[in-house]
Amino acid sequence: MSDVVKSGAGVAAKETKAQRSERLKVEKNPWAAWDEVRTFAREGRGSVLPEWAEFYFKWWGVYTQGDGAGVTGGVGGVGKATEYFMMRIGLPNGLLTAKQLHTIADITEKYARGVADITTRQNIQLHWLTIEALPEIVDALTAIGLSPKGACGDVVRNVTGCPLAGLDGHELLDASPLAVEVAHLLTANPEFYNLPRKFKISVTGCPIWCSYPEINDIGLTGLKRVKDGREEVGYSMRVGGGLSAEPHLAVRLNAFVPQDKALAAVKAVCEIFREQDVLRESRTHARLKYLFMRHGWTAERMLAAIEEKIGFTFDPCEEGPIAEDVYRDHVGVHAQRQDGLSYVGVTVLNGRLDPAQLHALAALSEEYGDGHLRATIGQNIVLVNIPSAKAREVVAKISALGLEVQPHVFYRGAVACTGTEFCKLAIAETKGFAKWLVEEMEERLPAFDQQLRLHVTGCTNSCGQSWIADIGLEGKKLKKDGKMVDAFYFCVGGAVGEYAGIARQIGYRAAAEDCPEAIERLLRGYLKGRGDGENLRAYFRRTSDEDLRTLLAGGVVEAVERDPSPGRVPTNVG
Repeated sequence: MSDVVKSGAGVAAKETKAQRSERLKVEKNPWAAWDEVRTFAREGRGSVLPEWAEFYFKWWGVYTQGDGAGVTGGVGGVGKATEYFMMRIGLPNGLLTAKQLHTIADITEKYARGVADITTRQNIQLHWLTIEALPEIVDALTAIGLSPKGACGDVVRNVTGCPLAGLDGHELLDASPLAVEVAHLLTANPEFYNLPRKFKISVTGCPIWCSYPEINDIGLTGLKRVKDGREEVGYSMRVGGGLSAEPHLAVRLNAFVPQDKALAAVKAVCEIFREQDVLRESRTHARLKYLFMRHGWTAERMLAAIEEKIGFTFDPCEEGPIAEDVYRDHVGVHAQRQDGLSYVGVTVLNGRLDPAQLHALAALSEEYGDGHLRATIGQNIVLVNIPSAKAREVVAKISALGLEVQPHVFYRGAVACTGTEFCKLAIAETKGFAKWLVEEMEERLPAFDQQLRLHVTGCTNSCGQSWIADIGLEGKKLKKDGKMVDAFYFCVGGAVGEYAGIARQIGYRAAAEDCPEAIERLLRGYLKGRGDGENLRAYFRRTSDEDLRTLLAGGVVEAVERDPSPGRVPTNVG
């Protein structure tokens, strides 16, 4: 395929990344071309065409695995690829059965060197896959009603929702049927295989907004109103959220979305996004959020465009209660709305599980429950429909697996992206570092009494959601004792819900090995300086960047600039 296009003067010019991407999408719908991958599998890794390795595979939730060095040693801001692949398995609303999880465990053991990661979009991600294995894995997933389709690429990604949908006695409505319906309508639909970039949707009736609607392209949350003396439950809609290198919290539309109009409204926003040619000019600025950040769109304009699409005018409606400043992870043992039943929310540090743990969790759900589990966006897993009288017994067996049901705050609030272990865009290693960091902090501050979101991301692209963390660590490199080492830039004070805001860049960085001491100083400063009943987020809001930086450093230091993005924004970001 040609890498040149004709300029206005008729002179050949090299294609931009955006132009190449748009050309490749016009030339082929990867969802309709899986037979090509079966041919690659028969003929070996060397037969894989570059456009598949670099682009088309993403539509199947697959992309090439890095060499462990991340971006270092690569070209053009992208690290070196190996012969191996990674794959994400989509789980709409995080819904899983024991049978499905047993199969995923078998796949993990046979093909993925025993490594399975729960992601921040309720997917399960595998690594170390060979080209020969890809068709076999897809066939095995298809047989249990799952697929990697749409887990990557310029498409609608896995539709997320509350893992307690239908079970939580406090929810406004069970939104999981809508989440699944949206996924079935838009994922792997040839009408939506060619979007400007990725498109992320969250649908929840959960009062704590546990699927983070604030950072999705579309976020639907349960909304109650009274009209003509009658109570009605529908949805509130936010649009244009996203993180990556330029974070943007979603904009709320002043509308009450009836339940029977919600699917049409979601589809309309997706269509509006698909039609924005201005977003196809740059891969870096191709998300829906840039209509608001760069092209002058407002909530009013978006709402009018949706109404025109579907031929329906929504009633204006106030937001109602904003999600409170609480954990959103559904961790621990809690009663369900169903009498005599409880759910058991399991914290999986960094989301990483091995085949034995996967099989064991599936078996516990069969033995004690009804064979259903839920993945969460906090990289955790929930066993549901457990008889309350048996919950303590289940907790003991989960603890024996090396997992936590009642974790310390540092363990509970930790999130980590893939990092240099597998990602070609990362600058620093993350999962091993995050595990060590949690252990260090639990030893240093065992009595710390505040909820704490401690997110580690391997570069400035925020796959680890550092922008909405209390303490967000962005991977970088710096020279220490004459050697280049992993390091992290600190972002502080991010939040969602009633105090929603993007974490502040406070101008401090530290070598990875020095991060525990810096965080200890910061948190001890909070414990010493907090007012009566003042939580960590309130303290961060009232404390200046200079003072926070001084606490981290142990003395006054000059602010340093945050690094720019190392290269193109990867398909799994924000």
